[in-house]
Amino acid sequence: MITVQPVLEIPSHEPFGLWPVSDVEPFSFLALDGTLTPDGVGATVMALATCNDLDDEDDLPPRPDDPLGGFLHGLLTRDPLIASGGLRVTDTLTGTLLVPGCCSGLEDRGDWWDVLDGDGHAAWLGHDPSPRAERHGSAVRLTVDSATDTGRRIDVPVAELRRLLTAVEEDLADFLALAARWAEEHLPDHSERLGGALARALAPPPRN
Repeated sequence: MITVQPVLEIPSHEPFGLWPVSDVEPFSFLALDGTLTPDGVGATVMALATCNDLDDEDDLPPRPDDPLGGFLHGLLTRDPLIASGGLRVTDTLTGTLLVPGCCSGLEDRGDWWDVLDGDGHAAWLGHDPSPRAERHGSAVRLTVDSATDTGRRIDVPVAELRRLLTAVEEDLADFLALAARWAEEHLPDHSERLGGALARALAPPPRN
């Protein structure tokens, strides 16, 4: 059985006290769907805010002085937003696992659809490791690390991968509904803007 999950990379977060977060190992991946615990949602919001906590754009409004507003500033004001991570693919029969490479993000997941519906050329999915997706006729070959000669691959029929990618968007929609309820409870003063920011960060990729 092959599974595909949208995952977010969790940055270093010790200590973090603005809201409760789950005890997720830094630089590991957290799967996003509608079954996350409240602390799991908190960890996801923390990770997205950290990804976008940058001062490299002169046209952003001033950063608020309060710790909470200051931490959320980039997530609430930047466009486009960064969501470090991508898609994690597991072949439960062989135990083969493909994870996103460095510098990839969930905002880039439209590249997977390009492999299916475009010219079939390989999609760049990050580096270190350097996963690769390339169409071969009626199947897509997923190479765990194209920069090494490990031989670890997952072959997925095109129709099956299309179904799995559609399910990824359903998982993210379920997560966004869950996160909206979380924000109303934990960050009520920012809940409306936060819900909009999360929806932008995880918006479905454009399709040709």
